[in-house]
Amino acid sequence: MLRSCPLGWLLVFEVNNLKINKKYLGIIYIIISAFCFALMNTFVKLSGDLPSIQKSFFRNFVAMIFAAILLIKSGQGFKFKKGNLGLLLARSIFGTLGILCNFYAIDHLVLSDASMLNKMSPFFVIIFSLIFLHEKVNKVQTLAVIIAFLGSLLIIKPSFNLTEFLPALLGFIGGLGAGAAYTAVRRLGQKGENGKFVVFFFSCFSCVVTFPFLIFQYHEMTWLQLIYLLCAGLAATGGQFSITAAYYHAPAKEISVYDYSQIIFSALIGFIIFGDIPDIYSIIGYIVICSMAIMMFIYNNRKSKTEK
Repeated sequence: MLRSCPLGWLLVFEVNNLKINKKYLGIIYIIISAFCFALMNTFVKLSGDLPSIQKSFFRNFVAMIFAAILLIKSGQGFKFKKGNLGLLLARSIFGTLGILCNFYAIDHLVLSDASMLNKMSPFFVIIFSLIFLHEKVNKVQTLAVIIAFLGSLLIIKPSFNLTEFLPALLGFIGGLGAGAAYTAVRRLGQKGENGKFVVFFFSCFSCVVTFPFLIFQYHEMTWLQLIYLLCAGLAATGGQFSITAAYYHAPAKEISVYDYSQIIFSALIGFIIFGDIPDIYSIIGYIVICSMAIMMFIYNNRKSKTEK
């Protein structure tokens, strides 16, 4: 699996030869993924005043090409398992919604704020898993979701000033869309769907849906803007492959909390490149949401140990 990754710069380890603990490899890969997605957000913001749909198209076009190459190279073809079409469409619809809202938030918010709102997705996964997958949600998970939501309000800062409130609200909806998409991915994984095809289907669907709008709302781009968008696509592809490698080596409950390192990367990059400085309410919101993520991480690990 890892040998098929097209990104030459992605760290590749052979566990048997280097004798590195698989969990540590998972942590390394998920941190690489967080950095890649922080870079993606940075390139999206650097591309300037372009419609979110236009940015989404180029971001997903690059991922679609890479996924298609991998499918052809593996000989698996462009086929999906019978009965999975509905889930593939759900993953694609909500994933496209999540990207569009996230990109709009990136353009209008402090970079770390937009990234943090998008990281509400794991908490939405808990909610959607309860509703659609009928997975049990205990008191600890319920408490974490409620407190994380309250933390997100410190970042959103509800008000009647739509200029400030709308981007934050859309960033929150982007996290909701991502959570719904990841729930569909989770179910597709349970049903044995090919991960490469899931990436291809989603990327292709997003390109097809956004292309008509791209024709009517196309904004002329400079070569530099085009390069930024292609770099965003490459960074997103790197993020997808590295996070796949992460969960290949270790279960989500052991390493998912390290995905929040994206907020640190985004805050540093945002300050260095854009001079972004989050306000005190946003910082408190970061602390609240990350604390809930850490609490869930510790709880899941303890629970798994007691069940052994």
